[in-house]
Amino acid sequence: MAQQPRILVGKVAAITGGARGIGKETARAMVAEGMKVAIGDLDLELAERTAAELAAGGTTVRAYPLDVTDRASVDAFVDAVERDLGPIDVFDNNAGIMPIGTFLEETDESTRRQIDINVHGVVNGAKAILPRFVERGRGHLVNVASMAGKAGFPGVATYCGTKHFVVGLSESIRGELRYADVPVDVTCVMPAIVQTELAAGVKATRGVKPATAVDVADAIVEALRRPRFDVFVPKSAGVAGQVIGVLPRRGREGFSRLLKADTALIEADTSARSGYELRAAESDPALTAAGGPAALGRGERA
Repeated sequence: MAQQPRILVGKVAAITGGARGIGKETARAMVAEGMKVAIGDLDLELAERTAAELAAGGTTVRAYPLDVTDRASVDAFVDAVERDLGPIDVFDNNAGIMPIGTFLEETDESTRRQIDINVHGVVNGAKAILPRFVERGRGHLVNVASMAGKAGFPGVATYCGTKHFVVGLSESIRGELRYADVPVDVTCVMPAIVQTELAAGVKATRGVKPATAVDVADAIVEALRRPRFDVFVPKSAGVAGQVIGVLPRRGREGFSRLLKADTALIEADTSARSGYELRAAESDPALTAAGGPAALGRGERA
């Protein structure tokens, strides 16, 4: 018998980094399902504008200040959401950054910031929400990783490492919950190149159609309706990954060259990325955009 889709109306969702991009579109898709949505973001002013835009139809959407690198801030976010909207049913670890540049050019500040947001941010979110899910015997943790968590791509070495961490962490958490027979769902979202500011200037690859933030949002909502762990966006990216995964090293690298996946990031147009890199750098008061368009990757401490 086919799995009956879950009803999402009235459920409470909390999204980190939800003011723009994939997070914003995920919030929009959840609102369309009748969910109550909490948007946490470092840019509170933008989060409030996003919340006001999405709540225009009468659905409950609220904005909260959130620094995912600070465990106390994450705990305060979770507490505030549950005080205002009720127990959280879905926690979406969405916040992340992707500066582009070779590993040898990457500054220590850039490395630290990527690990702080992409790794510690996900860990902080999971540690804040999972005890509540376990106690209630319900809940759905969504971790947004990347296809970069399944392979290594030139030009984003540290980013790939952080996304490998998210994939492995998600798999282990799922296994531990299943071992303990706790009915809490875990989903790991692995998009290919997504047409958002984060991927500005990135070259197209062959064989895998670039996804949009709406595509990712729709895939996440579908995984909430019919829970599953692996969510590839587009689905063809998952198929390609499975095919490549069974090949020996030389075959995998040859296939990567054929798809132009080996140059898509390292040959990105840095001038087209200047706005994103600047904003990513300014997300940390300790960093400044100095010395060129790829500010976070090549910048210096103020």
